[in-house]
Amino acid sequence: MKDTKTLTLADVKRIAAAAEAEAYANGWAVSIAVCDAGGHALWLQRMDGAPLMSAMVAPEKARTCVLSGKPSRVFEEMVNNGRFAALKMPVVPLEGGEPIIVDGNVIGAVGVSGVKAGEDAQVARAGVAAAGEVK
Repeated sequence: MKDTKTLTLADVKRIAAAAEAEAYANGWAVSIAVCDAGGHALWLQRMDGAPLMSAMVAPEKARTCVLSGKPSRVFEEMVNNGRFAALKMPVVPLEGGEPIIVDGNVIGAVGVSGVKAGEDAQVARAGVAAAGEVK
């Protein structure tokens, strides 16, 4: 058996606040989702003005990261490079999801949707950076 860190509600609030601050600082209206190591939603918010669909896409980007242990960008690049079979995988091949990795274990992820792909990822990375030392 090994011990694995888990996200607390305080961790999730800190992660979401950092992602939200990054979005506000850039004038971006996005949806922000945080999930646990099982891909279950712990947080979802749609900022004022964010596209309606972004509230459905953001949690799926986060779940993609948990399932794969990789940023969701990896799957978008696969498809863009012609590996269309990746579209049959149970993932969302869109940039904007980033895994939260502690001690080599994926303990959750942040998914963001609503602006350009790289901007979504920038907001998600700000959230992941705020995870810091998970309790």
